Amino acid sequence: MMGARMKSRLTRLFIYTILTITAIACVYPILWVIMASFNPGTSLFSATLIPDRLTTAHYFNLFVEREFGLWYRNTLNIAFWTMILAVALVIPTAYALSQFRFKGRRLSLMSMLVLQMFPSFMSMIAIYLLLLQLRLLDTHIGLILVYAGGAIPFGSWLVKGYFDGIPRSLAEAAKIDGASNATVFTKIMLPLSSPIIIFVALSNFIAPWMDFILARLVLRSSGRKTLAIGLFEMVTGHAHTEFTMFAAGSVMVAIPITILFIFLQRYIVQGLTEGASKI
Repeated sequence: MMGARMKSRLTRLFIYTILTITAIACVYPILWVIMASFNPGTSLFSATLIPDRLTTAHYFNLFVEREFGLWYRNTLNIAFWTMILAVALVIPTAYALSQFRFKGRRLSLMSMLVLQMFPSFMSMIAIYLLLLQLRLLDTHIGLILVYAGGAIPFGSWLVKGYFDGIPRSLAEAAKIDGASNATVFTKIMLPLSSPIIIFVALSNFIAPWMDFILARLVLRSSGRKTLAIGLFEMVTGHAHTEFTMFAAGSVMVAIPITILFIFLQRYIVQGLTEGASKI
């Protein structure tokens, strides 16, 4: 009995030790970047985690010396419309794949599953040529279409799994009462699917804030740059060494995403776990 208790305590101690080390490994770089954004000068190096003298000049200079406000508006605009379009494409697609049986359904599901295995940057040449032919190169609309289209395979599979978990008897009972498929979708399925819809919306809202490769490929004009492009160019080349201002910009990027995760964490976890359970 004593041996079992000792084994349980050692196991618990080992788990807590691993979790503590993991937490420190995740939190320390974040604190380091935050403190570096308040560090005077342009170097990220500091003898201590907390600099001897703190300054907010880098946050001020982001909007005065750089076009950070423009980059922020561009990224926010792209993220918002990507979120709207992705939800509008993913949710009906997943509903059709979950609730209807039609020719080519299995092939569509397998095609989406295979497409998830390849990273998006493998199609860079095809995306570039397609946008060039459609005259959507160097436009926010072109980048929004690329992001929203890329969200369909994974998002549809995930939301389909969530729809599969909703009892079919609800839809069948509504149809017996005379409800159409559109009514079942809007009045029954959507209200019951708010967690997975929030997850899809949030994940597609966050993607443009983090992406650099596709944004760099599509956008060329200085007035259409996103935050990822602008911050990258801030620290590249021999004449660009404003690393502390880069750290300040990184903190500014993280603020809206962190706030969204804090307030929507419950829906994100519920939507992801329930959607993945049926895949």
